[in-house]
Amino acid sequence: MTRPLRFVPARRPIGAAAALAAVFLFPAAPAILPAPAAAFTLPWAKKTETPPPGPPRPVVTEIVTDLPALQQSVPGVIAARTEAVLAFETLGTIIERPVDVGDEVTAGQVLARLDPDDLQADVSAARAALASAEVQLTTARSTADRTRALNNRDVTSEAQLEEAERGLAAAEAAQRQAESELARALDALGSADMTAPFEGLVSAVARNPGSVVSAGEPVLTLASLNEREAVIDLPEAQLAGLEPGDAFVVVSGSDRTGAVPARVDRIEPLADAATRTRRVHLALEEPAGFRLGALIRAVRGREDGTVLTLPEGALVGAQAGTQPGAQPDTQTGAGTDDHGTARVWVVTRAGDEATVSLRDVTTGPAFAGRVLITGGIEQGTEVVTRGVNSLKEGQAVGRAVEP
Repeated sequence: MTRPLRFVPARRPIGAAAALAAVFLFPAAPAILPAPAAAFTLPWAKKTETPPPGPPRPVVTEIVTDLPALQQSVPGVIAARTEAVLAFETLGTIIERPVDVGDEVTAGQVLARLDPDDLQADVSAARAALASAEVQLTTARSTADRTRALNNRDVTSEAQLEEAERGLAAAEAAQRQAESELARALDALGSADMTAPFEGLVSAVARNPGSVVSAGEPVLTLASLNEREAVIDLPEAQLAGLEPGDAFVVVSGSDRTGAVPARVDRIEPLADAATRTRRVHLALEEPAGFRLGALIRAVRGREDGTVLTLPEGALVGAQAGTQPGAQPDTQTGAGTDDHGTARVWVVTRAGDEATVSLRDVTTGPAFAGRVLITGGIEQGTEVVTRGVNSLKEGQAVGRAVEP
């Protein structure tokens, strides 16, 4: 008896996809996966290595100093805080003027003198007028007394009595007027000598000996030596934000080595009709070093008398020409605001290593591409002036390079 033949299919290798499907469809069945091929490297391939970090980036910096501020100074002149224009109180002829422009005088010193002969004649005329008025008063008083007595006896009328009383009142008024004229003439004679009301310097002369002057006509100008001030003229653009009490630095126009601190005392409210500038009066803390009329240069400064400026590009988050009030940078949180504050990158060096850090500063007005720094940094501080928006707090930097 023969058995029937059975065909058994040949086994083939299971692919990766089929094996993965078998795992999900038949969890109990063992997964048959191909073994991963061993990794190998081609003999001609180059090995890649991580390069070492490079040196810190150089930075463009500036050492803060007050020397560039002299380029922004404003010309001015030294003037007296108190000036008096002196004149005679009466008409007369100047016969003597012992002082001239530039002379220093003391209080009570004679500055000019009128011809006393004319004034003495006025006094004599006033005395004669007073004597005449006194005689008329005596006569009017006698007439009034006599008329009253007759009226009491009903000899004169009431009209005659009233007329006598009016005559007496007029004589009394004339006598008082004559006394006043004599007092005025005596005062004029006493004021023939013009004396200095205070110690000062003769800054201007208007009349010379031999001139006939009327009452109140200017003869000379006397300036006080005790209080001096610097006077400058500024346009409206430079007056923005300027208030009484703001600090300035004043240097001599010929010698700029010595600087004197000053403060804004007052700003005249009206602008000059020709130049459209307003006059600013600066009170000097040490006025002894300046003579009246000396040429000076003034620039806005700080409390300690220094004037520190930085380029506008040194402000973090701000570009050149950005006005105070700009929005802060979104990444650094810096910039300027309405209160005149900003941030700058300050470089701290220790040997060959250097790092940068943000520092808050107080800013003033901008002029010619530079911003006045009124607080926050000191003279000699190294500040980054370019590429300020690409730095990070504590970042290491390299050497300083010229812009």
